[in-house]
Amino acid sequence: MSGTEAGAERRPHPSRRDAHAPAPRRALAPLALAAALAAAPALAQTTITVQHPLPVASHYGAGATALKEAFEAATGGRYRVNIQRNDNEREVIESVQIGTVDCYIGSTGPVGNFVPETRVFDVPFLFRDYAHARGVLDSDIGQGVLNRFQARGLVGVVWMENGFRHLTNSRREVHTPADVRGLKVRTMENQVHMRAFQTLGALPTPMAFSELVPALQQGTVDGQENPIPVIVANNLNQVQRYLTLTGHVYSPGILICNPDVLRRMSAADRTAFDAAARAGRDANRAKVTADENSGIEALRARGMQVTTSVDTAAFQTALAQAFQVYERELDGALLRRIRDWRPAS
Repeated sequence: MSGTEAGAERRPHPSRRDAHAPAPRRALAPLALAAALAAAPALAQTTITVQHPLPVASHYGAGATALKEAFEAATGGRYRVNIQRNDNEREVIESVQIGTVDCYIGSTGPVGNFVPETRVFDVPFLFRDYAHARGVLDSDIGQGVLNRFQARGLVGVVWMENGFRHLTNSRREVHTPADVRGLKVRTMENQVHMRAFQTLGALPTPMAFSELVPALQQGTVDGQENPIPVIVANNLNQVQRYLTLTGHVYSPGILICNPDVLRRMSAADRTAFDAAARAGRDANRAKVTADENSGIEALRARGMQVTTSVDTAAFQTALAQAFQVYERELDGALLRRIRDWRPAS
């Protein structure tokens, strides 16, 4: 029952009203009630802005939406989550670091420029499959890397997912490492990825995702590498003819927030936010799985030529020199822990 309705019920019935009551008091009663309602404090609401680089129907969109719905429901509307698209990922992370954007959902590709420890996950052919990757990220290994964010002025809240990356190009089919030689391939600003393509004889060209489609249209680059959900969501089949299921790198996703945003939350609200983040992670991974299951056939139907027979062993052999550098420059012991990880029996 609203305040106006309650006031109406308490008003005397006309047949019982005091005939001698002064008229001005009868006229002012509703005005006084309206003034009291206007002066009552409104429910305080805090807005948290979350930016990610893909369309709303993408796997990042699914994760952001699930987070929004869960957190707003858990806090009774005291918090509002404002989801925005921004496909310049490095710029978004910088904004989160300085506090002009609250949170980021995206791949870890550019994150290594801020938290170098995350680069360990970008090593090619590190993960056997999705179960291996998700298990490692959700284990103490993944939590240990998340703990490194605080020293860089960021909070790594939860691991999400981008997926296994595959190669597309507009020039030729790719079956072996020799077919990659000479291709100009757009990569993220990620030294691990760039070294791998350099070792294969390609010409890696780092650029923001926002620049990718024009670069492909104009021939600035011949190809790019991304998970199936990204290729599908951005209709890259319109500017690329050949898709090769290399699965050369598993690309984690991540939710990163500004520390002050989380610090201002009460303990209960922070618990609710963490739970909402896990709901976002689950929705994000479910969308990746769905897109992986349907995306390849969708891209074939859109006219892409898909190569499924890839000599993975030959790619791993061709990258031997790069693997030696990774062992030396990254955490070799951690790489071995990741490769050897198995689920608890």
